[in-house]
Amino acid sequence: MKKNMGNADRMIRLLAAVVIAILYYTNTINGAVGIALLVIAAIFILTSLVSFCPVYTFLGLNTRAVKKS
Repeated sequence: MKKNMGNADRMIRLLAAVVIAILYYTNTINGAVGIALLVIAAIFILTSLVSFCPVYTFLGLNTRAVKKS
């Protein structure tokens, strides 16, 4: 599992997850939509922590900066 997410991408996902969690716990979003968004937020947190997104692999994307040798 090769890392394919850059720092900016990781921070955006974490911020989105926090916003979704706040909206859910303040009852701005609820019901099935709220649960679905919480699942997406959990996926965002997990992928941010491991710096790997399986969808990026299928799409051939890589937002991680290349180190110069």
